[in-house]
Amino acid sequence: MCFLAFLHKLLTLVKKTMAAEVIEEERLDVLTRTGQKTGISKPRGDIHRDGDYHRAVHVWIFSEGTQELLLQQRAESKDSWPGLWDVSSAGHISAGDSSLVTARRELHEELGIILPKDALEPLFVFLQECVINDGNFINNEYNDVYLVTTLDPIPLEAFTLQESEVSAIKYISLEEYRSLLAKEDPQYVPYDVNDQYGQLFEIISKRYKQKAEARSLTLQKQLNHYARISLKAELKGLSDSDKEALKLLIKAAKIMDEIFCLQVWYSNPSLRDWLEQNADESQLNKLKWMYYLINKSPWSCLDENESFLTTADSAVKILSEATKPVAGWKGIKYRTAFPTSKPPGANFYPPDMDKMEFELWKKSLPEDKRKEAIGFFNVIKRKSEAMLDKSLSQSTPSSTSDTHDLYVVPYSEEYSSFLLRAADLLDKAGDLTNSSSLKKFLHSKAEAFLSNEYYDSDIAWMELDSKLDITIGPYETYEDALFGYKATFEAFIGIKDDEATAQLKLFGDNLQVLEKNLPMDDIYKSGDVIAAPIRVIQLVYNSGDVKGPQTIAFNLPNDERIVKDRGTSMVILKNVSDAKFKLILQPIADVCIAKEQRELVDFESFFTHTICHECCHGIGPHTITLPNGQKSTVRLELQELHSSLEEAKADIVGLWAINFLINKDFFPKTLVKSMYVSFLAGCFRSVRFGLEEAHGKGQALQFNYLFDKGAFVLHPDGTFSVDFDKVEGVVETLSREILTLQAQGDKRAAQTLLSKYCLMTQPLKCALEKLERIQVPVDIAPDFPIADQILLNNL
Repeated sequence: MCFLAFLHKLLTLVKKTMAAEVIEEERLDVLTRTGQKTGISKPRGDIHRDGDYHRAVHVWIFSEGTQELLLQQRAESKDSWPGLWDVSSAGHISAGDSSLVTARRELHEELGIILPKDALEPLFVFLQECVINDGNFINNEYNDVYLVTTLDPIPLEAFTLQESEVSAIKYISLEEYRSLLAKEDPQYVPYDVNDQYGQLFEIISKRYKQKAEARSLTLQKQLNHYARISLKAELKGLSDSDKEALKLLIKAAKIMDEIFCLQVWYSNPSLRDWLEQNADESQLNKLKWMYYLINKSPWSCLDENESFLTTADSAVKILSEATKPVAGWKGIKYRTAFPTSKPPGANFYPPDMDKMEFELWKKSLPEDKRKEAIGFFNVIKRKSEAMLDKSLSQSTPSSTSDTHDLYVVPYSEEYSSFLLRAADLLDKAGDLTNSSSLKKFLHSKAEAFLSNEYYDSDIAWMELDSKLDITIGPYETYEDALFGYKATFEAFIGIKDDEATAQLKLFGDNLQVLEKNLPMDDIYKSGDVIAAPIRVIQLVYNSGDVKGPQTIAFNLPNDERIVKDRGTSMVILKNVSDAKFKLILQPIADVCIAKEQRELVDFESFFTHTICHECCHGIGPHTITLPNGQKSTVRLELQELHSSLEEAKADIVGLWAINFLINKDFFPKTLVKSMYVSFLAGCFRSVRFGLEEAHGKGQALQFNYLFDKGAFVLHPDGTFSVDFDKVEGVVETLSREILTLQAQGDKRAAQTLLSKYCLMTQPLKCALEKLERIQVPVDIAPDFPIADQILLNNL
């Protein structure tokens, strides 16, 4: 028996069993007026009698080929709006149940249709407040509205209607239905199309009325924000065996792309494949594919994660047995869905999970499991979804703490098909290389991919001393905007620049000195900061979480255990830094910096601050003691605010650190002014990444703070300059404020600081509008011709 047919029978059996066993009326979670759970549940009848706020789902089935919506006629026995035409499928979310699972279950129960979760697009939340039945039925209901997009209408005879709920179904044109609702036709359940529910019609109409030419112009403009550049690196110094290993490493790095694609959103891989397959069909399709490759998702990194694609652009899948069979009909052709708003939890958590649900579940866990739940290297899933997807009837959802709906899946299991291949490639590359440290790292990382234990491989990465340099695995947590817990996969492959690396040794050697003199109270300072190894490389290839704006350096690992035991290590991408200075920063300085200070912007200052920024990730608070004496970490206390605050800290404390080292004669005094002015120019570069991105958010905080305190000055001609009499003191003050709130794990203070200064203020708008007018690129989009040649065996 095929899976879908089996699932039909399973769900029917579960339904009948539940009907036989459940004597008590369905219970619903009681919500506050603002939609938050109160922790109380009540029978459905009491909910509507008392007017309690509660949750439900609305699922609309839309045929894009005919521009029609499917409507159901409510059964005459219904206690609300009997006999009226209504949404395709709808139902209450029972106490302890989740939204998406409920939506899928209602589709099956009411219409006899089973759809996977990638068929349902979350649109918006609609609050319905009304009183009917002579005041006996009070409906205060938060509805999660979903859209299922099919290419053509589903034959009406394919549906199996639930007689107690649905008496008939029909398709109706989008515009006709809108008109009937606007006229308040008595045969239709009322929705105000001029209020919240009008979004349904606006969203659908907009996506199908867009002109190809207009969309192409918009996408081309977005592409022009990136300067195309081919990054080059010399392979001399690599042995023949290392060149063979390099080929395997590039192949392993490409697998990081596959994993990251899935980490972003569960339908992202099918969207990627669809766009690639159809890229040659039109100029618009080509532009879609090109811009997708930069963002690695349908959300534009430089536009506050606004979607540049919709579900109407997405992949088409066919379900041949999702309904009753109909002669001559091959099945449902549907578009794989994704929301227009980027999900803060990416694909690390269930899409309908909120923070409260996670926190309640986490509190119910024993200490070891709690640490696992907030760990870097796992995803969180639902048992109830597993029951639908894997026919695991024993994993039915429950609201009790010992059988909670959420559970942990380690990366080694979730991404096993990818990690097995990557581990094999790393092991083979490790066997080939002559470098003992590279051999150790590759073998330990391969083992980590399979065991999900990354500590030893991260230590081996820190000890890496090889001409062929590689960073590969799960590291950064920016994509997890919900909590900042989960790490994304990435890879950076480069050739070490030995001369530049030797020149930078003084930074790593002086971290303890910098820590000792940080502008914060001594009680928060660490006495055992370890010298940070710094490696300068020429980038050959990167992959995975390298979407949108390109990094010029990174400081890893982020695992607080390792930071405490061994410190951190940093990698500087010199050819990327050089490209950004020439193509981005210099043109910004020519437009935004006052003429008398413009010549102070130079590569040495830009590169030096980049290094100090990465060094300063390794100093300051990491593992902390809270006011109540409890041990914790900055990441766990600040949660989703951590990434942007940490970037701001590294930036501003990096500026303080350079000035400190200048005063200690490590650098010439001539660097002082160029350092501050180059930093000012760099503010405009990073803010253009957008205020949804950690670096952009952190940079906006710094610029606005320094501008507010008079350290940065706006002139009548729209250019900016540094007030050298004020800037040193203001930099130290902001450094102290950020370091202290990190040390105290004070999320409220962090939120206050970000809310006040992380804004697109008028001075910033002034600068960014000038840059937009003359079309200064926002960032670079690198190509890797050397990697391509290596894979083709031409090198």
